[in-house]
This record gives sequence, C-alpha cells and structure tokens, in this order.
Amino acid sequence: MMSEPGMISFGGGNPATEAFPSKEIRAISDNLLAEEPGQVLQYSLTEGYPALREQGKKYLNRNFDIVKEQDTVIVTTGSQQVMDLLGKIICNEGDVIATENPAFMGALNAFRSYGAKLVGIDMEPDGVNLAQLEAVLSAPQKPKVFYTIPNFQNPTGITTSLEKRQAVYELCAKYGVLILEDDPYGALRISGSPIAPIKSFDTAGIVMHASSFSKVLAPGMRLAMCAGPSELMAKMALAKQVSDVHTTLWSQRVCERFLALHDMEKHLERVSGIYRKKANLMISEFERLMGGRIKFNRPEGGMFVWVTLPDNIDTAEFVRRCLEKKLMLVPGNAFTVDENAKVQSVRTNFSTPTEEQIKAGAQIMASVLDELS
Repeated sequence: MMSEPGMISFGGGNPATEAFPSKEIRAISDNLLAEEPGQVLQYSLTEGYPALREQGKKYLNRNFDIVKEQDTVIVTTGSQQVMDLLGKIICNEGDVIATENPAFMGALNAFRSYGAKLVGIDMEPDGVNLAQLEAVLSAPQKPKVFYTIPNFQNPTGITTSLEKRQAVYELCAKYGVLILEDDPYGALRISGSPIAPIKSFDTAGIVMHASSFSKVLAPGMRLAMCAGPSELMAKMALAKQVSDVHTTLWSQRVCERFLALHDMEKHLERVSGIYRKKANLMISEFERLMGGRIKFNRPEGGMFVWVTLPDNIDTAEFVRRCLEKKLMLVPGNAFTVDENAKVQSVRTNFSTPTEEQIKAGAQIMASVLDELS
C-alpha cells in the first residue's frame, strides 16, 4: 500500500532515513572488509562480538548505572528478538504476562505467539496505574513478567516519571516479578532531561533492559543489546543459538567501530535535532488545524504523537476515510490487549514522513474530522 503514488504514512514506525550515518557506516565497512574480510564475514559467538559487548556496556552506562557487576550483556537481532527469546524461555500456554495498555504491538504479538495470557495495566499521564499493577502482581496467578517502555512509550509517547519507575520496581521486587524494560527510544530525547532507567535501581536482579541501535544508527543493521541477570541471559543465549546462531557479525563489527570512533553524544544530538523539528511541526499543525477538537500528548522524545478524537467520531471510519485520501494511520485498538476494545485514539508517527508530508497529512486529518463532525 505504501508503494501507491502519493501515499503518506503516519502509520509506521521507521526511523528518519536522513538520520542514518550512511557515510560513516560505509567508511567503517570498507575498512573492515579491506583489512579483515575473513573474520568479518565468519561465524561468531551467540552472545555477541566481545568488543561490541564491552563498548555496549559503556554506551548503556553513559548516563546511569544500568549494567551491574552481576549482569551479562548479549547482542540480539533487534530488540524484537528480546521479546521473542524471553517468551520462548519463560512462557507456557496460559501463563500471565502483565503489560502496559496500550503497548507496542510487536511485544504483545511475541508473547501471544507462545500462548501467554496478556493482562493490561492502564496508562496514566505519568506511567502505569500503580493500583492496577499491584492488583495484577498480587493475583493468585502471578505474572511471569511485566513489560514496560518507560521512555516515550509506543504508542502513547508517555514518559514514566521517576517516582513511578521507582514504585514499579519496588512492587515487582515485592512480588518477585521480572521486569522487561524496553528502551528503544531513550536516546531520542527532544526536550527535558534523562530519567533514571528502572534497571538502574535493580539490586535484586529482576530487571532486563533492552536497548536498540535501530533507532540511533540504522534499523537494517538489526542490532540491539539486552542486559540482565547472568543466569537468565545464559538461557536467552541458548534460545538464540537455536533461533539464529548469532547476530550478523558484519553489523556488530561496524557498530563496535562506530561506538569506538565517534562522539555518540554529538551523533545523538544530531539525530534528536531531526526528530525535534519534525515533532514540533506535527504538533503545531495539529494545533493550527484541529486545536480544541482533538487531544494529543507532547512527547519528550521518541517517534509518536497519540491523538484522541472527539467522542462522536468513529475511529475506524476516521482511519478508513484518511486512507481513502492517501494518509495511513494506525487505530489505537491495534495496541491494546483486547484488540476489540473501543479506543478513541490513533497513533501518528513523525519520524518517517517529510516535513511537507507532515503538513499534508495533518490537513487530511482535519478535513476528515470536518466531514465526520
């Protein structure tokens, strides 16, 4: 559908192609293939290229103490593989997985594929509803894991406050429930100051922290890292060995050299600058064209704006009419535990479209809103 001429997508989640450090990646790759072609193109360790794992620890710990002395870091083929591997090693048919609701559909589908029963915890402006979370954690059938994206959550763009992060950790520690802290967007901050990850509080060894290079380098490299308790990471590595043997060594070697040779803070500021400009444009266009009629968050980073439509607007019909006018949106119920739930929101993405497409797409949304009002 995206190949159709004139189609604009607010529906995907692709990083901005203009943010890719293509020249740097090409230069590093050329050097590696000229100097060490046999090694770069060979099999590697399932846990990941050792030098990347070391550089990755430094990268993860650049602002906060994320990787603990007792932790192990493994390299995965994108952060999506973290959910898949975790589901594989902990889920039996009917096991409970607690998750933010709405949540990243890739994680929900990964857990569903292993027969998990998903239990959603409603999102509030500063993170999950703690009363609901404790009720689920203390239920007779205790969840195997609680899944969360504290930074610029997908799809809502919500950032969980420091106080709620601490409370989530304390509750999960109290009831002995593992936390999967998914942080694909944390480096893409466009306003405010970084907040300590849940993993930084982890003295009990109950938190897995997943961080992706897809959003800060390039998604085609299929690279992510997961830090967590060593015993659990060993099981993850065994499951990964069965799944794909190891993540592509070429990507790992290029990433390791990039981390070693380049100023990551400078690179991340460049990338965040691109996203800041696009996010601000989308928000200003929404305000100009639909202000007072729709509600939307102002994300501090990430890639998404969560738009809530007036109660009298049918979300599915709104999405359908936008598509007729060549604008793709994702309805909110695509991200909920109950896929048939009535959700008045749509997720809009600002990283993929150009500035002109953002303006045109916002105009389409406004025109459809007029038609249905």
